[in-house]
Amino acid sequence: MDAVQKDLTNRKTEIEKELELLFNTNLKIVDWDVPEPDDKEAALILWNILNDKLKEIKQNFIK
Repeated sequence: MDAVQKDLTNRKTEIEKELELLFNTNLKIVDWDVPEPDDKEAALILWNILNDKLKEIKQNFIK
């Protein structure tokens, strides 16, 4: 295992928690900003935003 793989493997849980925190924080902001939001709809839209950005990151950095 090379140094990069070892580092990222060691931080995998932390990275996953940060991503989940980003998702949950933005979902909570929708709850604050929108009266009676549809949580499933908000979650799907937010997931699509994050997924689109991850695809863009993949295109730019993983060729």
